[in-house]
Amino acid sequence: MVKRVVVSLSKLPHEPPSSPGQNVSVPQPAVSPPQAADDIEMPLPSSPQTFFLGSLLTLAVLAAVHAASSIILPVVLAFVLQLILQPAVHLLERIGLPRAIGALLAILVVVGGLVGFVAALSLPAATWAEKLPEGLPRLETHLVVLKRPIEALQKVIQQAEHVADAPDRKGAIVSVRRDLGLTGALFAGTRAVIDGLFTTVLVLYFLLVAGDIFLRRIVEVLPNFRDKRQAVDISQQVEADISAYLLTITAMNAAVGVATAVAMYFCGLGDPLLWGAAAFLLNYVPILGPLLGTVIFLLAGMLSFDSLWWALLPPALYFGIHLVEGETLTPLLLARRFTLNPVLVILSLVFWFWMWGVPGAILAVPMLAILKIVSDRVRPLKALGHILEG
Repeated sequence: MVKRVVVSLSKLPHEPPSSPGQNVSVPQPAVSPPQAADDIEMPLPSSPQTFFLGSLLTLAVLAAVHAASSIILPVVLAFVLQLILQPAVHLLERIGLPRAIGALLAILVVVGGLVGFVAALSLPAATWAEKLPEGLPRLETHLVVLKRPIEALQKVIQQAEHVADAPDRKGAIVSVRRDLGLTGALFAGTRAVIDGLFTTVLVLYFLLVAGDIFLRRIVEVLPNFRDKRQAVDISQQVEADISAYLLTITAMNAAVGVATAVAMYFCGLGDPLLWGAAAFLLNYVPILGPLLGTVIFLLAGMLSFDSLWWALLPPALYFGIHLVEGETLTPLLLARRFTLNPVLVILSLVFWFWMWGVPGAILAVPMLAILKIVSDRVRPLKALGHILEG
């Protein structure tokens, strides 16, 4: 930095000597302050040892996150939910309600809303399940065009398996498989979900009650004022941006759900509440969720309508609604806060879906946004923040 300032001073034009007694005004060089220079610079690790150790640390963290997913996933989900519910708890505290009671009330409202949402969907889902056997002949009629290509593909697969099994076997391999059955699998999955929800609610409650205690302790242990101010700035920016993102996405998903329910009602698909809820939930997963929704609405249309062209109407309407929301309204509302690289968004969705399943896909974009906010404000990570930029 000193070298760059010296060079700029050497390039200044020389002033002619002034006569004695004349007021002299020496032009000051336009040197940017060190903070501005730090904001512009994006240093990269030049030492191979630093890069190697950083890569090892990243791999170790990811391996630990994958191995301890049953514990880490509920904690991460609780932190994200805390960003949404924290303003509501602050509001209840301002009107005189104790913080512990306000946190409990906010959690009860969220849990009650989820329970009511699932209860409202149980009846339409059961009705659709009853009508499903009646629509299977329609689905076979619509898929008769794909029957020959599928049969040809099956023949190729069978031939490949026959060639692979052609060599003589010297011995037979007997494998004993212990299967718990469908009931055991469902019980194990339900128990894991209940354990995760309990951990999430427990951690969320204490995070809401604690408030800014972690931030205060971090600020107290930081050595200088600049680091303290940077920690507060990062915390406030993460809370503001992620809260705004999640609230905006939730509002837009609700609008997509209502529009989808109305469209499915008028096109005669039936159970508009079920399809609106499906569109609402699928829209939390960017790109992959709407693609899956299009396939679901295509299958639902084929199961419900005799005409192929009429069966294509539900997925077309759903895709049109998503196109208006995903390509126009949501980017317009979030453009000032989030400009993430779309390729990295897709890679993040795929990676976290592989790590944590559907909850990982939902948390992929918020975690990527948090990484970008932190990288933009920490000088050694500025290059990473620039790469994440859209």
